[in-house]
Amino acid sequence: MRKISAFLYGLAAYVFFLGTFLYAIGFVTGLVVPKTIDSGPVVPLAQALIVNLVLLTIFALQHSVMARKSFKRWWTQFVPEPIERPTYVLFASLALALLLWQWRPMPEVVWQATYPALAMALTGLSLFGFLIVLLSTFMISHFELFGLHQVIAYFGGKAMPQAEFKTPGFYKIVRHPIYFGFIVAFWATPVMTQGHLLFAVVTTAYILVGIFLEERDLIATFGDRYRSYREQVSMLIPFWRRSGHNAGGMVKGRFGG
Repeated sequence: MRKISAFLYGLAAYVFFLGTFLYAIGFVTGLVVPKTIDSGPVVPLAQALIVNLVLLTIFALQHSVMARKSFKRWWTQFVPEPIERPTYVLFASLALALLLWQWRPMPEVVWQATYPALAMALTGLSLFGFLIVLLSTFMISHFELFGLHQVIAYFGGKAMPQAEFKTPGFYKIVRHPIYFGFIVAFWATPVMTQGHLLFAVVTTAYILVGIFLEERDLIATFGDRYRSYREQVSMLIPFWRRSGHNAGGMVKGRFGG
C-alpha cells in the first residue's frame, strides 16, 4: 500500500505540474486560457506592483530553498525519499498556480509590434522557447526531473541510478537550454506591457541567480569535469564559446535539484 500510495502521489503531482505548465504557456503568450498576464481586473499600479513582486518572490524562494542540498537533507527526515522530488514538484506547481491565479495586470504598453507578421513571429518565437524547455527536459530525464521515475523505481523495488555527466542534444551548444528557452519565451511578445516586462525582468534575474547556485552544486559534485564543460560551452548564448574545443558535461536531474 505504501508503494502504491507513493506512485499515485507522484503521478498526481506530475499531472498537476503538466496542467499548470500548459496553462502558464497560455498565460504568457495570451493564447487560449481565460486569464493571461495582461487580463483580469486592473488595480492601482502600486498595488499591482507589490502583489506581483510578492508572487514572484514566493515562486523564486520556493524553487531556491527547496532545491538546496542542505534543505533536502533536513526535509527527508519528514518526507520519505521516494516522494521528495514529487513533493518539490507539487510545491513548485502550487507556487506557479498561485502566481497565475493572483497576478494583477499592468496593462500600460511599453512597446508593441504593429505589423501583423512581426506580431505572429514574436508569438511563435515565444512558443518555440517553451518547446525548447520541454525538449531539453526530455534530453536529460524528463520523468526523473518531475518525480515520476523516483516513484516508479520505488514501486518496482529498484534503486535510482547515480547522476550521470553527459551532454545530450542542446546541452552540447549551451549549458542551460531550459533557462535559455524560458528567457526566449518570456521576452518574445508582440505587446510588452508593464506587467509583462516586470515578469520578464524578475524571472530573468532569478534565472541568473539560479544558474549561479546550480553551477556551484554541479562543481561540488563533478569538480574539474564540470569546470572544463563550463569553460568550453556557453552559459546561455548557443554556440558562443570561450574556447574552441568540444566539451562534454551534463547531469541528470538539474533545474531545481
